[in-house]
Amino acid sequence: MSRKVAVLMGGRSAEREVSLVTGRACAKALRDAGYTVSEIDVGTDVAKLIKSLSPAPDVVFNALHGRWGEDGCVQGLLELLRIPYTHSGVMASALAMNKQMTKSIASAAGVISPEGIIVSPRDVAAGDVMERPYVVKPAQEGSSVGVRIVQMGDNTPPIDLATWKYGDEILVERFIPGRELSVAVMGDESLAVTEIQPREGFYDYEAKYTDGRADHVVPALIPAEITETALQAARSVHKALGCRGVSRSDFRYDDTAPANNGAAKGHLYFLEVNTQPGMTPLSLVPEQAAHCGISFADLCAWMVENATCDS
Repeated sequence: MSRKVAVLMGGRSAEREVSLVTGRACAKALRDAGYTVSEIDVGTDVAKLIKSLSPAPDVVFNALHGRWGEDGCVQGLLELLRIPYTHSGVMASALAMNKQMTKSIASAAGVISPEGIIVSPRDVAAGDVMERPYVVKPAQEGSSVGVRIVQMGDNTPPIDLATWKYGDEILVERFIPGRELSVAVMGDESLAVTEIQPREGFYDYEAKYTDGRADHVVPALIPAEITETALQAARSVHKALGCRGVSRSDFRYDDTAPANNGAAKGHLYFLEVNTQPGMTPLSLVPEQAAHCGISFADLCAWMVENATCDS
């Protein structure tokens, strides 16, 4: 067992507060499992981060979310320092953070996703770039930060250009009606399918991280054929991107679509993959692990024991 673990958390992305909750929860679980744990709140000073990692721990538990922590940047630094770290490596992290690139790779692996285009914030603010309803989302953010569903009859612009702060590229995607599903992959195996049922609106940032805003049903009460398709699709995306450790793929199940040739009613669409999914009390991965008989402490310990470097 690796004994000294440094947990990186916080960071400077839009998901900083969620990362702090994830990091503290994982640090406590690792201490309970017998590890010696240090907690590092990562800021903008790279020299300070390097100093905090000297002497080097046995493993870094990367609990950062969003840009700079989940997109290959920190992973590249840890590769240079030759410190094994949890979750995916540089290439997989960078690819997965780019939603359009992920969709292209998923498509090549035979996984269907909604039609989408990359446009500038100015183009989106100017008017519809796709027939409504459609979804506007930052091309490189997580946790549904900056996401909006543009419905028929909406009278406000899709985004407010004056307050947009999520980058120069926006993914505009066809809106898929139906149900929200999520699948965690641990190693090479999918854990389960969860259906997320927001109590109002859609599964946005507030619904993800505010108690009582959404219900999680695991295993999802959906046709067995759709369950198997979701489990296989999550494994395929995890493998195609080169992910390692734990990832989580999100889907929409359009159960309003008619059945084809005797197959289960509806169609499943892949949305995106999260290479460093949340580990908060409301997060999906710990719930799915518990459903499979894996405690939170054992899940965190498994991630530490399977930490590595790309090269």
